[in-house]
Amino acid sequence: MDLTTATWHKASRSTSNGGQCVELARIDDTIAIRDSKDPHGPKLLLTPQTLHHLTQTIKNS
Repeated sequence: MDLTTATWHKASRSTSNGGQCVELARIDDTIAIRDSKDPHGPKLLLTPQTLHHLTQTIKNS
């Protein structure tokens, strides 16, 4: 998947002090996730349903 034109959004809970930040981009029916400190590094691609399940699982841990 070509992510060169993706518009990335920093997670609302990320801080601007250089801490651990996650960025998300939506491309059609896919959510891309990356580490803001490594924008050219690996990306995780999920469906919206899978992302929802992941966030619910993390919240309930």
